[in-house]
Amino acid sequence: MPLLAKARWNRAPKQRAPQQEGPAHGGTGSIREALETPGFRRLVFAWSLGNFADALLLLAAAIWTKSLTGSDAAAGLMLAMLGLPALLAPLIGQVADRLPRRKLMMANYAAAGLVVLPLLLVRSVDLIWLAYVVIFLYATVSYFAAAAQSGLIKDLLPDRLLGPSNSLLSSIDQGFRIIAPPAGAAIFGLWGIGPIAIAASASFFVAVALLWRLRGPKAPEASAAVGGFWGGSLDGFAFILHHRQLRAASLTVAIAVGATGALSVTNFATIEQGLGQGPGFLAVLAAVQGAVSIIGALSSSMVMRRVGPTGTMVIGTSILAVALPSLATSSIPIAMAGIVLIGFGVPWGAVAYITLRQSEAPSGLQGRVGAATYWVFNVPQLVTAALAAALVGVIDYRVVILGCAAMCLAGTLPLLCTRILSDRTPAQSRPD
Repeated sequence: MPLLAKARWNRAPKQRAPQQEGPAHGGTGSIREALETPGFRRLVFAWSLGNFADALLLLAAAIWTKSLTGSDAAAGLMLAMLGLPALLAPLIGQVADRLPRRKLMMANYAAAGLVVLPLLLVRSVDLIWLAYVVIFLYATVSYFAAAAQSGLIKDLLPDRLLGPSNSLLSSIDQGFRIIAPPAGAAIFGLWGIGPIAIAASASFFVAVALLWRLRGPKAPEASAAVGGFWGGSLDGFAFILHHRQLRAASLTVAIAVGATGALSVTNFATIEQGLGQGPGFLAVLAAVQGAVSIIGALSSSMVMRRVGPTGTMVIGTSILAVALPSLATSSIPIAMAGIVLIGFGVPWGAVAYITLRQSEAPSGLQGRVGAATYWVFNVPQLVTAALAAALVGVIDYRVVILGCAAMCLAGTLPLLCTRILSDRTPAQSRPD
């Protein structure tokens, strides 16, 4: 890794100074401006259809597996199939940087539309293996489409509109997370998995039709990879490691995501032992957080307009640190207030990080740098969830939650230190 990184990124474009993030240097545009950009509106519609199909399948697949097998472990394994392709993210990013992005998105949406149809054949537990294969392949092509989409947004929009575009996409994503899973569960309860698979397939093919007529600037060629195809797959990690702001931002996100990963283990203890409610109350908390997250996502570009992406990340992570202790109380109103704060803090931090990554990485590296950030978002969550599962049987769940809050507070330090050092070091002579 060091040889790979040093050989290449010493020749990378000069990084922008943090103080160039604010309005004095062109500022952040608006969602309306982004939608007026040729091609972007069509991309949003196509992405929304694919995201709707994804959200529709997410919960229904697990419920379906549970109903076929009667096993919680089997249902959990189905959800794991959706996340497993993240391990292939570096290779996926490398492919996304080497192929035309619009055509890659179209090919993967078409593949997704076809690959979900074999679910219609699975009518008994004897063919459950086919369902696992289908969901794994479906998740894999979705990662390819996401990597291509990230670069396509970079090609279509100027940097000042990346923040608003990510705010819009994040708000749509949060909306689907509220609407689609219950809808999928209801449809499954009435008619089974068949209509869900057909609806998802149709959504993907309509998305292909929308992308067919998408026209935008030609993407730059992918940056040459050191060490060939396989070695070049690590270029995204190398770029982040040798970029001062992205390195600090990635560390902040990893810590914050790790803290929220531990909460997935303590949620039911919070609800049952702390709040004195049944497991179904989790759906109420999730709905409140999801609804607030739509507002949080839409408002993130306004916050970035004032304090820049790194400042927004610091604020979002700090809000998370303040909100988490509310989940260690026995008061439903206090817990609800904390959930509302989390609904703002999480999207502010996530949208700002994605915007920073898109604006700082060269277009020819978008796929690989985006793939590296998939790991930042997913791996810490898996690690801390496993650690919390081991700890929660030994220590009080409230101690775990307070530890997560302390983690988030500590997570602001990398960015704060970077901003202080950047203010003291002239932009022309900042070493890395």
